Amino acid sequence: MRATLRSRALGLTSLLLPAAPRPVFAVQGAGAEAPIGQGLSIVAILPFVLLLIGIAVLPLAHERWWAGNRNKGIVAAVLAVPVALYLTAVWGAEGRHLLAETLLDYVSFIILLAALFVISGGIHVRGSLAGTPLGNTGVLGIGALLSSVIGTTGASMLLIRPLLRANQSRQRKAHLVVFFIFIVANCGGLLTPLGDPPLFLGYLEGVPFTWTLRLWPQWLLANGALLLVFMIWDQRVLDREEVERPGSQLEAAIRHEPFSVRGAHNFLFLAGIVAVIVAAGRGIGTGGSPWPFGAKEGLMTALTVAAYASTRPHHRAANAFVFGPIVEVAVLFAGIFVTMAPALAILNAWGQGQREVLGVGLGLTQPWQFFWTAGGLSSVVDNTPTYLTFSATAAGIGGVPATGRFLAPLLATGPSAAAMLAAIATGAVFMGAITYIGNGPNFMVKAVAEHHGVQMPSFFGYMAYSLAVLIPVFIAVTFLFLRS
Repeated sequence: MRATLRSRALGLTSLLLPAAPRPVFAVQGAGAEAPIGQGLSIVAILPFVLLLIGIAVLPLAHERWWAGNRNKGIVAAVLAVPVALYLTAVWGAEGRHLLAETLLDYVSFIILLAALFVISGGIHVRGSLAGTPLGNTGVLGIGALLSSVIGTTGASMLLIRPLLRANQSRQRKAHLVVFFIFIVANCGGLLTPLGDPPLFLGYLEGVPFTWTLRLWPQWLLANGALLLVFMIWDQRVLDREEVERPGSQLEAAIRHEPFSVRGAHNFLFLAGIVAVIVAAGRGIGTGGSPWPFGAKEGLMTALTVAAYASTRPHHRAANAFVFGPIVEVAVLFAGIFVTMAPALAILNAWGQGQREVLGVGLGLTQPWQFFWTAGGLSSVVDNTPTYLTFSATAAGIGGVPATGRFLAPLLATGPSAAAMLAAIATGAVFMGAITYIGNGPNFMVKAVAEHHGVQMPSFFGYMAYSLAVLIPVFIAVTFLFLRS
């Protein structure tokens, strides 16, 4: 009898973003059959790799062609359909089960992401803040705090437009958005399960709600260092513009209109989305069991429709709100979810020691190894399933079966398990910032910025920023917190 470690809720994407596809685990024991990840051909990962390469290269090679969401959909379909056929035709019921779970996860993912996008798009922060280095640093600092309270997606969608509006007079703005992704869309969400999907998933799997607060030193170091680097960087960019452009750029940046918030009733709808996700995860109304698929999705859809209908159109128009960014995310992540399913199953079997990949076994024993391995994979495979895979690996090391709310008994085994889980959580949250596809809000922030006329770096251009800025910060985190 095959059994799977099923999600009790699909998680969140930043403001409680739902988890990406859950890898399949087989219960090991007498008569148990091998998990699908043990038998899948390594070639099954190829479409996922090609899709990632396409996302990175096509905007550079064929920018105008790639700009159309229809063409993105063609690429995603060409790579995803063969994977779906392989799973259903070759692997039968088990493959269909994995694909079905993947598609259900995708539906929940997009419904919640669209809900947050639409609702936050109706909140118009009127006027502007000062687009000075100090003012911009203050916005990012506030975003880092909000990310752990309303999630990285909620904080990102709430603050990205005011930040861009405050810096309208500035010529060079790409670095503003890059650091915004680093801090608000990723590193700021480490402190609570509401902040980032891996942490919420950990909460659903047995981690106490307040446990992540112990990660505040890592949060403070990473975000404090990034804010300091950003302020220095932004000041140098402004100084350069003062020399190159006529007039006083500082005076232009300081000018701002009176600050006010319109469409504030949408905060109630955001609170409603949070309440639905938390209630579904805790099984409120169902005796502690997860809500059946469609229940929370229906309520989230209803809240989204109500928010859209009750918000005056000119509030969204003032935000330059269009559906293009969320359509782009939906199209690309449809391909990512399907092609990622075999990759996750293989990765899980590899992590559990059930198979080798290219003749190499996965041998992890130290917290710093979990930090860098889970984090590195989070940058390209989405951080939520990566967190699940490596937390299950840690459970195996601790002799705890990866079934049920397995992280609670894992933490009960002692400080060593807690250190490994802290390393996995920190790596998954922080290193989701390394690429555009590491965390759900990254793509959304990029799309919103481009819609506002900001010329964002390419996939590899963004990675040049992230490797230069983030890696030294992560090395510092390793030496200060993960050496044992």
